[in-house]
Amino acid sequence: MITLDLSKAKLAEDLGSYKEKVAEIHDMIRNKTGAGNDFLGWVELPENFDKEEVQLMKETAAKLREKVDVLLVCGIGGSYLGARAAIEAINGLYSDDKVEIIYVGNTFSSNYIKQVAKYIEGKDFAINVISKSGTTTETSISFRIFKEMCEKKYGKEGARERIVATTDKEKGALKKLATDEGYVTFVVPDDIGGRYSVLTAVGLFPIAMAGIDIDEMLKGAKDAMVKYNDSNIETNDAYRYGVARQLLNKAGYSAEMFVTYELQLNNVAEWWKQLYGESEGKENKGILPHSAVFSTDLHSLGQFIQEGSKVLYETIFEVKNPQNDMIIPSDPDDLDGLNYLAGKSVDYVNKKACEGTIDAHVNTGNVPNIIISLDKMDAYGFGYMVYFFEMSCAMSVY
Repeated sequence: MITLDLSKAKLAEDLGSYKEKVAEIHDMIRNKTGAGNDFLGWVELPENFDKEEVQLMKETAAKLREKVDVLLVCGIGGSYLGARAAIEAINGLYSDDKVEIIYVGNTFSSNYIKQVAKYIEGKDFAINVISKSGTTTETSISFRIFKEMCEKKYGKEGARERIVATTDKEKGALKKLATDEGYVTFVVPDDIGGRYSVLTAVGLFPIAMAGIDIDEMLKGAKDAMVKYNDSNIETNDAYRYGVARQLLNKAGYSAEMFVTYELQLNNVAEWWKQLYGESEGKENKGILPHSAVFSTDLHSLGQFIQEGSKVLYETIFEVKNPQNDMIIPSDPDDLDGLNYLAGKSVDYVNKKACEGTIDAHVNTGNVPNIIISLDKMDAYGFGYMVYFFEMSCAMSVY
């Protein structure tokens, strides 16, 4: 599903020289003996997830999808980024799914909150509030506002059927409220940090509400878990990417620009930035995670990348087979001079733009490029990709 190309990464050292160190770290991850081992529950999650809870998620989502137009996902950071990344990457930015997903609880902006409140006035809506403690300020403020709207519109009983809480198993303000009110409740696991939580109820319930097959997503993650349970750096691409990042950092590149060529992957980049930024940004160490969507951002950032100070390298994340494509038509006047592209697909042009940009940045700009390719962005592919990046992040940090 995923291929890694380091041929343009300009690495000064052979990855093979880190073979013993990588094998040692692999054992540390698997045996949970390293720093932060209390939060390594994600390593075996695709195999050990709570099957009954996943079934309840699917059943709850199916019932709610029958009666709502909008789901408000109320959370911030890891409590919404993974779900948003998946939903937009798979369904696109203008989805025709019957349930619209709107994200709240991730800002103090009164303008945004008021506009969402006005937008849903005439719509049937439900809320999935996501917070381990129930006291995250941005999330709690928005939840207060939309919970009150829900209760006024549907009454206490009706609101109870439309509010789902994802929170701590036993304690916290939201857990108490959910128990008192009788909300359907899912669990934020104790041994999985927020940035690693997309394949838990934190991400899976809203993803199911968007009509996406979460069984397939977990299957993709499980296949990746099997694939990357490999201590050999010569054959484990997740580990190769993790080590390559650190070799580039060692060579003086202190920032990594994660680049996609699809607008609907923007929140995959946002999820990736939190995963790596929170994991590495400690003890005055770490690579600054940055992102861009090309070719859009080339028109503002391309000059700096190619001819500016050499502080960054690029990681290109490409999807080989897009969900949708269109053919470029011929124009009898050809005033724009583009008839040479008539009959070609838009994705063909996108891929050529990617190839040309890589060539210019690597060979003219002398900017290292790592290229990661995913076959297809569907539920299975997304789950596979998540596990790849999670495992590479662990190797990189250790």
